[in-house]
Amino acid sequence: MKSNFIYLVSGITLLLLLSSCAREQTGELVGANNRPKWTGINPFGMVYVPSGTLHIGQSDQDIFHAHSQRPKSISIQGFFMDDTEITNNEYRQFTDWVRDSIAHTIMGDIESDERTGEDRIVWDYELDYSDETLDEMYYEGDMMINGKREMDTRQFNYQYQWIDWNKAANSKDIVRKQLIKKEEVNIFPDTLAFIRDFALSYNEPMTRNYYWHPAFDDYPVLGVNWKQAKAFCHWRTKLWNQYKGDEPNTEEFRLPTESEWEYAARGGRDMAPYPWGGYYVRNAKGCLLANFKPGRGNYPEDGGLYTVKADAYFANDYGLYNMSGNVAEWTESAYNANAYSHVHDLNPDMKYDAADDDPENFKRKVIRGGSWKDIAYYLQTGTRHWEYQDTTKSYIGFRCALTYLGRSMNDFN
Repeated sequence: MKSNFIYLVSGITLLLLLSSCAREQTGELVGANNRPKWTGINPFGMVYVPSGTLHIGQSDQDIFHAHSQRPKSISIQGFFMDDTEITNNEYRQFTDWVRDSIAHTIMGDIESDERTGEDRIVWDYELDYSDETLDEMYYEGDMMINGKREMDTRQFNYQYQWIDWNKAANSKDIVRKQLIKKEEVNIFPDTLAFIRDFALSYNEPMTRNYYWHPAFDDYPVLGVNWKQAKAFCHWRTKLWNQYKGDEPNTEEFRLPTESEWEYAARGGRDMAPYPWGGYYVRNAKGCLLANFKPGRGNYPEDGGLYTVKADAYFANDYGLYNMSGNVAEWTESAYNANAYSHVHDLNPDMKYDAADDDPENFKRKVIRGGSWKDIAYYLQTGTRHWEYQDTTKSYIGFRCALTYLGRSMNDFN
């Protein structure tokens, strides 16, 4: 009986081998073999926004008469978006990673990658920050305050590369290395923004505690400029790819485009002036629906004098929290007052890679959603606003997006 079973297994194995060989020898078009495995992705903390159409434009009176929100019908590809703004504790994972990478480099925890020949950090080694070898990472001498040992966050620089796809598509006979852009960004939040943004105002407690104290761990990170937000997205992609191993993921975490942000903010309610779908910032009971500056300056009326937790208030119909209020949010898009007249109606976006020596006007990036210090007009889903890409503010944060590969069943609804 046992021998019969062995013969049966051997026969099946031989048949499978012959069928696989026959598949390659029949001359039929059957596709390439040995393709990488792909199971799709569903990142933690993100929600799926299905493909659809959107009518962008002014949702209320154009009080500035700027005509920067001309009506336009557009189509958006499905994508993932963080359900909340990136929090202090989530961003701290990034700053801690950069801190540890510097410490490992100083300690010599480096090995050569046999495949690429490049040096890489050996993360398995345990770090002891009381080791005198790491003293160079701390303030010393007359830079110390009351003898307290504090880390010099000016060293927290993150280096990465990216490809200029637009240049690649519109340039002939270009050398590949000319398409590779290199960035080095100091990624620590500007905690002094609370003092700088509000003259003759006592905000020192927020500067001292907002990013450091565990009471604010689940609050949105602030004092991060556009380039720092971009660096975070690159690091997040790197972190994801290291975990997934050989499974391919050519798409990267990134900032949402201006159009994606507005589409997601409306939660499937076309022409809705606010994420909750109504025309007012209060519900039927008179309760405020977002964190902003009510009336003539009653900041605490909505429950938050400054920011509130990133998942405060009700989510919109896509499951996204605080798309209006709390903190304004960086987008990928460059700001142009007449952008709606020029951008395509398919995944519209206006990009410009501003150099450090470019005029200030070229460095404007779109921010959306309004913040805790803004009036209700800036909370509207159609209101456009901007800030300089190298500017840090105590009322601007961000959330990430990720393009969905393929067509989800949700898109058929």
